[in-house]
Amino acid sequence: MPTIEMVNMQGKPAGSLELNDAVFGVTPHVASMHLVVRSILAAKRQGTQSALKRGEVRGGGRKIYRQKGTGRARHHSSRAPQFRKGGVVFAPKPRKYVVNVPRKVRRLAMLSALSAKLSAGDLIVLDSLKFSEGKTKLMANMLKAIGAEDKVLLVTNEKDELIRRAGNNLPKLEGAYPNTINVYDILRADKLVITKDAVKSIEEVYA
Repeated sequence: MPTIEMVNMQGKPAGSLELNDAVFGVTPHVASMHLVVRSILAAKRQGTQSALKRGEVRGGGRKIYRQKGTGRARHHSSRAPQFRKGGVVFAPKPRKYVVNVPRKVRRLAMLSALSAKLSAGDLIVLDSLKFSEGKTKLMANMLKAIGAEDKVLLVTNEKDELIRRAGNNLPKLEGAYPNTINVYDILRADKLVITKDAVKSIEEVYA
C-alpha cells in the first residue's frame, strides 16, 4: 500500500497516511485519460456556430451571364463560394460535440490521474483545513507553506464558506469536492491538494 506524508496548514509534518492501492497505486493508462479529457472538453463546447451555405444565402438565383461567348469562366449563381457575398463551402451548423465514454473507462481514467499525481510527487494531503475567517491572505500563506504556489486543485470533503471566500480571489486556485472532481482538472493542476477526509471519501467511491 502506498503511503504519503501528511502536512498541516503550516507545512509541518503531520504523520503518514496509508493510501488505497486500488485508487492511488494504479499504473496510469494514458489512452483512457486522453479519451475522458476529450469528452470533458467537448462537453464545454456550445456548438451554436452557424454559417450560410450557397443555397441559403439571399439572392443569386439568376445566371450571372450567358454560358458561351464571353471569354470568361462558366458560372451560374453569384452566391457560389468563390464570389464575394457567396455562401460558405462546408458551413458549420449547430451540433452536439458529445464524446460518449464507457463508465469503466471513466473510472480507469480517474484512478490513473490520481495515481499519476502521487507518483509524480504532485499530491499533497492536508491533515485538516479550517480557517477562522475568509481572508485571501490566510489561503495564500497556507498554499505557500505547503509548497503549492502554482496552479492548484484543492479538494475538500464538504462545503465551507470560509474556505471558499479565502480562495475566491486566487486565480491559480480551483476548488472541488470528492463528487465533483474530474480527470481534466486533476491533470491540469500542477499540485493536487486533498484533505485527509476527502481522501477517505474518494477511496470509498473508487476502491
